[in-house]
Amino acid sequence: MRALCATDLSAASEATIENETCLDCLGRIGVRTVHLVTVVPGNVHAATPGVDFEARRRRGLDRYRAVIEAAGFDVETHVVRGTPHRRLNDIAETVHADLSVVGSRGRSPLENRVVGSTARNLARTTVVPLLVNRVERAVDDPDVRREHLFRRILFATDFSEHAARAFDAFSYLRHATDEATLVHVRSPKDEGAGGDAGTGPAERLAERARTLEEWGIETRTEVRRGDPAEEILAAEAAVTPSTVLVGSKGRSRVRRLLLGSVSGEIVARATGNVFLVPPPRAT
Repeated sequence: MRALCATDLSAASEATIENETCLDCLGRIGVRTVHLVTVVPGNVHAATPGVDFEARRRRGLDRYRAVIEAAGFDVETHVVRGTPHRRLNDIAETVHADLSVVGSRGRSPLENRVVGSTARNLARTTVVPLLVNRVERAVDDPDVRREHLFRRILFATDFSEHAARAFDAFSYLRHATDEATLVHVRSPKDEGAGGDAGTGPAERLAERARTLEEWGIETRTEVRRGDPAEEILAAEAAVTPSTVLVGSKGRSRVRRLLLGSVSGEIVARATGNVFLVPPPRAT
């Protein structure tokens, strides 16, 4: 597997890339090659007197390369120019990445509504599964919030094809997973909806749980009622998983500006990591 790791050479991205436990988790799910990518924003002029931004970025990537190679990975580095989330998606497609990793310090009051950060833009537009690695906020030398990326997973499902695609990620995540909590939220519009006999949400969760238990993953299930995003976040607070696993419906014109989807809310507001699985890439 190939992973794209995005970095702006900040303390937050350094915490993600240089954490030995996080690197070990990536190795356990099958990652063998890491593409380190940094993007020089298009509004930074290459001809700024006395400053060679691309050379500085390359020196920073070389430092990270040594750490990641020492952990046993093959490493390729990329310094590119343009809009960060667009260039990261371009490179992910070019190198046939299996997932992307980006560090995020989390939310601010403004970010709860208006999308501004690279992590939030990637969450709306990513072409491959995206791991948002949550980093401590408001400290000079931050660390990751959850070192073991996939040890304890909270999987949120509405039984859609998008959720089914996210569940399929367990086929490789399971190699680093010890425990899983499967959650379905019945919203008010679901109450009274019909369904086939014997296939209610509890039974459908139990069926998925049996699959994980056959893989040696200790699994529990929970059916909640209420607003999906709020209930999933409440479940995260109660369970404190390493990562919330959720499927995405993909891009829309509205979500290019505002985070309105359940998956967008989870990326924006979750305390720990989020693993977001998008629709398949167009061929």
